[in-house]
Amino acid sequence: MVCRRLAKSAGLGCVVCLTAFLLTVPSYKAADTLPRELADDAYWKMISDFSEQSGSFRFEYMSNELQFQYVIPRLKENRKPGGVYLGVGPEQNFTYIAATQPKMAFIFDIRRQNMIEHLIYKAVFEMSSDRVEFLSRLFSRKAPPGLTEKSTARQLFQAFRAVSADADMYRENLQAIKARLMKEHRFPLTPADQESIDFIYRIFFDTGSVFGYSASFFGGYGATYADLMTATDQQGQARSYLATEENFQTVRDLERKNLIIPVVGDFAGSKALRNVARYLKDHGAIVTAFYTSNVEQYLFQQGDDWRHFLTNVAAFPMDPLSTFIRSSHFAFGDALPPRQFNRGRFIQLLSPMAEVVKAFNSGQLTSYEDLIRMSK
Repeated sequence: MVCRRLAKSAGLGCVVCLTAFLLTVPSYKAADTLPRELADDAYWKMISDFSEQSGSFRFEYMSNELQFQYVIPRLKENRKPGGVYLGVGPEQNFTYIAATQPKMAFIFDIRRQNMIEHLIYKAVFEMSSDRVEFLSRLFSRKAPPGLTEKSTARQLFQAFRAVSADADMYRENLQAIKARLMKEHRFPLTPADQESIDFIYRIFFDTGSVFGYSASFFGGYGATYADLMTATDQQGQARSYLATEENFQTVRDLERKNLIIPVVGDFAGSKALRNVARYLKDHGAIVTAFYTSNVEQYLFQQGDDWRHFLTNVAAFPMDPLSTFIRSSHFAFGDALPPRQFNRGRFIQLLSPMAEVVKAFNSGQLTSYEDLIRMSK
């Protein structure tokens, strides 16, 4: 779940007029000139130039969408690797990135802390040669014996569950993360950013039930990190970014090349999404998937924010396979009233981005219910 704080920041909900370019769904057929790698200074400039002011938030660290892998088989249908992935929030994006294998990814979030969390992940990915080392560094636990590149996610978490968090290792890892970001990459993190690194990384260390399978505030509503990473699709196939070494390396490779870019951005704002859309058009790239979690639900509760968001979406270059991935408490059957699931239980839904933009432009999409009815 991504809560209300992601939908809007104070002072950023400026009015964006509908203009003539919205009469058609944007498309772009120029040659794809996305970079194969970004230099550190170019990466940081992109973060800085594209980002908006950080908004208010209620801090959350991860998803609680246990069914988030259910849509992956459909998401991959007829779609070759490439293009650009867009998303919101923290770690759930890595699983969708591993599935879609984009050339580049942009992660939006109104919280600057989410950008900092992604930089922590970036450093840990870069310093870890495999999943075992990654989990060891992320949670400051010594690697258990017997794990190999063929180990399943469940085997990984069961093994780490028996290992206690190591305070000395935590301090060493924290310093290594800061050194990686500030000395090697030379990212000009502010004192407040460094305090955020301390605060966020401490959460990973302090949370004792990360590797358990019981209720934990860390995952929210009973979902732990282990629950999410060992979940499967409806056919029982594990698809998380930690399910296989191949999935992990897909994400790690993009992180090492500075191609997963976290941006501080308001979905309804006038800067972040539009800057990324302009960048993609300039490079002849298209959006393959846009994970919005449940942010759209709150946009529809906040005046015209949903109109501003869909106006921003219309600026992105897309094709008929460009797809929204959204989470909802609601499902709408044919000729049936909306059905709300129990608190904390989300379902994942897909809908073609171009069809949403077309319905918006024609005035056929005016409510959150309309949006969910377009989703399957």
